[in-house]
Order: sequence, then C-alpha cells, then structure tokens
Amino acid sequence: MTKKRVLIANRGEIALRIIRSVKELDMEAIAVYSDVDADSLHVKRADEAYYLGGSLPSESYRNIKTLMKAITDTKADMVHPGYGFLAENADFAKAVQKKGVIWIGPNPETIKSMGDKIESRKLVSKLGLNPVPGQLKPSRLRREAIKDAESFGYPVALKAAHGGGGKGLRIVQNEAELIENFEIVKRESEAYFGSDQIYVEKFIRPARHIETQILADKYGNTLYLGERDCSLQRRNQKLIEESPPQWLSDYGREKLKEYTLSLIHI
Repeated sequence: MTKKRVLIANRGEIALRIIRSVKELDMEAIAVYSDVDADSLHVKRADEAYYLGGSLPSESYRNIKTLMKAITDTKADMVHPGYGFLAENADFAKAVQKKGVIWIGPNPETIKSMGDKIESRKLVSKLGLNPVPGQLKPSRLRREAIKDAESFGYPVALKAAHGGGGKGLRIVQNEAELIENFEIVKRESEAYFGSDQIYVEKFIRPARHIETQILADKYGNTLYLGERDCSLQRRNQKLIEESPPQWLSDYGREKLKEYTLSLIHI
C-alpha cells in the first residue's frame, strides 16, 4: 500500500516536530528548503526534500506560486503549514484545497476571519462583546490614522492587520510618534506578512494578555484547550506562557470558555 505524502510548508524546529508526527503515523514527510536552509536538520530528517530556491522568505516559504509547484512536483497528498509564514494565509489554504490536496489546518474562511485582526474584531463584536477601541478598517493614509488615534486617545498601537509575534507593531504616545512610525509599520507588515494593511488600536495599560485555544475537526468535534497567560513579554514577544493562569477566577475561566466556543457557531 502506497504511503500518504505530507508536504511541510515550513522550516526548522516547526518542520522537525511535524516530520516526527508524520513518520509516527506511517506517512512520508516532504521538506522544503531555501538556499539558507540547505543544510538544516529538517531537510535531512525528511523522507524527501524539495528545493524552493531563493534566500528570502518572500522567495520561498512565503511564495504561494513556488510552494504550489512543490506540491505538484512531489505529488503530495496533504500540506501541513506549521505556524508562521503562510499558515494563516487564506489564499494559500484555498489554493491547496482547490488542487484537491488535503489542507491540514483551519478552512480558508476561518483563517480569514481569525488571521485578520480587523475581521476578528468584527467577529467578536457579533458576540456582543466590546473589543479594545480600534479601527474596523485599515488605515491606508496617515491622516486617517491620526484622526482615529485622536478619537481613541493616546497612547495607541499601530498594528499589522495580519501580524503576530511582535512584528508590525509600534506603541506611539502622540501624533509626532505616529507620523514617524506609520510608514515603518506598513513596510514591516509588508515584509513579514505580505500585506501592508495596518490599523490603529487603543493601547491599554496595565493589562493582562490572555489567550484561549480550541481544537476542532470537520466532523463537529471540539476540544477547549484552556487559557494561557502570555503577559510576560519583551519587545512585544512572549517569554513565558503560564497555564492555567493562577490569578484567573473560576467565573472568568468559564466566561472565556463560553465566549471562545461560541465563536464556532457565528
């Protein structure tokens, strides 16, 4: 019986973990790599490795056209995006599914609604919750950002709509800092996430950064994975995640679970 083939559209430690799981399931792992990763461990551990070319992420791990060619050439049955790069790109997920290849991850509609911070703000509003004051559309022009920042009150955050990991984010204390950082955040957003869409959001301090996660499949099975306190950060990047948060009350925990699970049915 021919083994199923899984192409891993990622690199490094992320790819290594997926390779291990794929092999445990008795399937074949296909790695992809750029010039700078030719000697990386994930390339050596995989059953097969496909050369994407280029050295920049935009030429390799973030290049949908190049990855789609890799899927075709390797005759992959499934694609696992890992996290980061194109894992939250709805267009990539849609292209994989359109090709008849199994996408191991959320469907494109879910990615679009949750991977785009502006769309996720709209989604949360439908639950009757009040997200942090912020724009519900991207700031294409600096004057739009200035106008909304004044209405929210400084300090505000300039944030990449498709960002994460502390990239594409600047906290500004006044209009002068907003003017100084506006184009910087747009360029950083384009470089890291393939989109220059940014928006303005009120910066809340002091605050706790709490995350919840769910795991669901296409058969309707859902598993709530609890809460994580990600407040301890440096340069807007998490250092430690504590689960469960010791300070969170039982009532708070139940409400977070309730709101998180309700997102599935919107």
